[in-house]
Amino acid sequence: MLAQPLPRLYLLTDRHQTHQRPLTSVLSQALEAGVRMVQIREKDLDTRSLIDLVQNLMPLIKRHHGKVLLNDRVDIAMALDADGVHLRSDSLPLALARRMLGNEKLIGISTHSVEEVRKAEGDGADFVVLGPIFETPSKRIYGPSIGLQTLDAACKASRLPIFAIGGIKPKKVPAVMLSGAYGIAVISSILQAPSIQDSTLDLLSQLP
Repeated sequence: MLAQPLPRLYLLTDRHQTHQRPLTSVLSQALEAGVRMVQIREKDLDTRSLIDLVQNLMPLIKRHHGKVLLNDRVDIAMALDADGVHLRSDSLPLALARRMLGNEKLIGISTHSVEEVRKAEGDGADFVVLGPIFETPSKRIYGPSIGLQTLDAACKASRLPIFAIGGIKPKKVPAVMLSGAYGIAVISSILQAPSIQDSTLDLLSQLP
């Protein structure tokens, strides 16, 4: 049981999607506009470079009272006292991550089906990210989009907060929320936007 509700907008970083704008600048603008939960998701960085980046970004996020989660790196999350981790569905077993992190830290899981959502809940996840809901280049490696029907079924099958991911543009958010999603997880909708602030505010305006 979460001590307090999670933010409804979950931003995943990818410094390759910022149109050459510094990630620090883009993230700063998103935080100014209201982002309060960030997954640092720079998969291609070596450990030392990732630590340097997290140490650079974390104070910025904390200054805006935001939550910081690390993609898959339980060790770095522990070392730098991040708020938690986000695990791939084929990653470190959740029970092991929980034993390492304790009950106070957040653990989210990437899921791609109703069955995976149910499993994540049974294993003790705090929330899941489900997708890709719509077609999107960054999620193509995970297979075809699963659609709103799967999202609706997953939300009915689980009491976990479910964040929809994959092609989530502002105009699609109302349908996503009507399908039962707790919130939305985005990458390009903010990072690639001509105006980071306007896009963030647009997304937030569609959320409860």
